[in-house]
Amino acid sequence: MIHSLAAAMSNQLQNSSSLSTAGTWNLLDVRNSSLVRTAELRPIPVSPWDIALCVTGTLISCENAIVIAILFYTPTLRSPMFILIGSLAFADLLAGLGLILNFVFIYMLNTEIVTLISVGLLIAAFSASVLNILAITVDRYLSLYNALTYHTERTVTYTYVMVVLIWLVGIILGLLPLFGWNCLEDEASCSICRPVTKNNAVLLAVTFLLVFALIMQLYLQICKIAFRHAQQIAVQHQFMAISTTKGVSTLSVILCTFAACWMPFAMYSIVADSSYPMIYTYATVLPATCNSVINPIIYAYRNPDIQKSLWLACCGCVPSNFSLRPRTSSDV
Repeated sequence: MIHSLAAAMSNQLQNSSSLSTAGTWNLLDVRNSSLVRTAELRPIPVSPWDIALCVTGTLISCENAIVIAILFYTPTLRSPMFILIGSLAFADLLAGLGLILNFVFIYMLNTEIVTLISVGLLIAAFSASVLNILAITVDRYLSLYNALTYHTERTVTYTYVMVVLIWLVGIILGLLPLFGWNCLEDEASCSICRPVTKNNAVLLAVTFLLVFALIMQLYLQICKIAFRHAQQIAVQHQFMAISTTKGVSTLSVILCTFAACWMPFAMYSIVADSSYPMIYTYATVLPATCNSVINPIIYAYRNPDIQKSLWLACCGCVPSNFSLRPRTSSDV
């Protein structure tokens, strides 16, 4: 996906270079043809947008690699909630690595097969990331809705089955460009992300909007259940107001962040096509990739158990003022 953006800009630069070279050829003698060939071999200028995406991919990879390492080397972090967090971190890690490899492919191996593989990897990784966020939201909703039976019904096996389904969907979506769902033979049908076709881009964008609507509905239900539980268990009105207000504020940050990162790119994918200026595509793609930078902070580093493991790994101890209250999947 991101690979196609720079590839399109590279093609534009190569086309303009070839036109100017053709004009020079007519004016030069055959003896000076080496000068023309030298001009043709000049390296393609590196786009600052590609550099920004590569830096973002590096940050994504480092953040999520730490999360995966903590979950892998901490045996106590094996509950369904942490399995989903690990799956999300792995999806974002692949997305970050995809952005880095994409930068290398753009300026070193700009071929059709490499383009399809790069686009497929990014589509699979980002699709799995969004679906894992949906799964975490469902997990939080069920932990509140079925609070009494949650720990008996929500088994580790059930969670692994959900994770496998998520990755099957992501892999299938990522393989579509390789199976012929691309616009390499019909440039007019390209979307803003070559070689994804316009119809496929619209389908992915609409699917994202439906997933976002479902996530928003689930979080609204979580807020209602949290208010109801707070009213039932609160001894003092002040405690109820503080706890529920904090939870609603956290939910608002999660939803607003998710929407701010992905909504511009989703809406632009629906209304725009390959004829639109590339800078608009870059300007909407970069915030979407930044969502994978924010995910570890929201879903992993805020967790006290992960914070404790991180302190132990880095410093060998836990601060005396550190709160050891366990965070459940119902915490927002």
